[in-house]
Amino acid sequence: MKKRKFISGNKYVNIICAVVIAVVIALVYVFGVRSVAESDITFNVARGASVSEIAENLESRGVIDSVAMFKLAVRGHGGAVQSGQYDIPRGTSVWRIADMLAHGDVAATTVVIPEGLTVKQIKQLLMDTPTLTGDVECGAGTDLPVCNLHDGDLFPDTYRVARGTSRLAFLDLMRKKMEDVKQNWTRAGRIAPKPLKTWNDVITLASIVQKETPQADEMPIVASVYLNRLRDGMRLQADPTVVYALTNGLGDMRGRALLRNHLKVNSPYNTYRNYGLPPAPIANVGMDAIYAVLQPADTNYLYFVADGRGGHRFARTYEEHMKNHADWRVIKKIKNEK
Repeated sequence: MKKRKFISGNKYVNIICAVVIAVVIALVYVFGVRSVAESDITFNVARGASVSEIAENLESRGVIDSVAMFKLAVRGHGGAVQSGQYDIPRGTSVWRIADMLAHGDVAATTVVIPEGLTVKQIKQLLMDTPTLTGDVECGAGTDLPVCNLHDGDLFPDTYRVARGTSRLAFLDLMRKKMEDVKQNWTRAGRIAPKPLKTWNDVITLASIVQKETPQADEMPIVASVYLNRLRDGMRLQADPTVVYALTNGLGDMRGRALLRNHLKVNSPYNTYRNYGLPPAPIANVGMDAIYAVLQPADTNYLYFVADGRGGHRFARTYEEHMKNHADWRVIKKIKNEK
């Protein structure tokens, strides 16, 4: 009588383990390694789009080859995706694509907003930025804070945002950042050098300082000049306020020279005609200008004029100022002759 051969329990276990390992390797390859994406693409996920719609769009663009596998991969990441614009490199697996969309790993863009621009200039800059979307103006009947911006409301900075961010959302981001700066000043006790009293006073003077000099180390000195003039009851006589008045709030003469006759323009912003500060800021300012006003240099300067090297020469008396002005005219003439 022949003996029957039985497979031992250990051999069954080994076979099952081998099958499981093979299945795992296959799944890892199919979901985590294998890719049919042969080129880099930018893919937009619309707000409210279903996973099925997204999968079909990905398949139609040749990024995936199985709607079912993509939906399964999404389910493995929680079952939801986030809207936005995504950069999907060639060779990206189904699992990685699902991970990107589930966690909102959207394409980013960097937008630099220089200090000293007006709201009008910032809006134009944003309209010229192709990685942002939408308009800079609100629709009729909309009454949000971002729909009623004034100069001094926005904080210039380098912003990194999702590509495709709306321009209104970007403006609101800038507005909120300046609001945070204001709240920090409030929490610190609203301290400002005399005769300044309000946040509007601080930002208005900071906007003039911002427009007068690009040099951060010179800003506290320029701020001290204007504060000294305010305390002495003198007109500020700041050229940028005249430019703001002449250009209807644009803040840019667009190549035109500022002439002596321009100093007579009838406007509450013209500090050659009016005493005290203008009614509101003439630009949007950064922290250097704000700090310069809150912590001005301790000087008795009342005048300053360009020195021909990007900075200024400061004077205590009108006579000294006239000498500096004469030197500047010589430097300017030499420059024009070159």
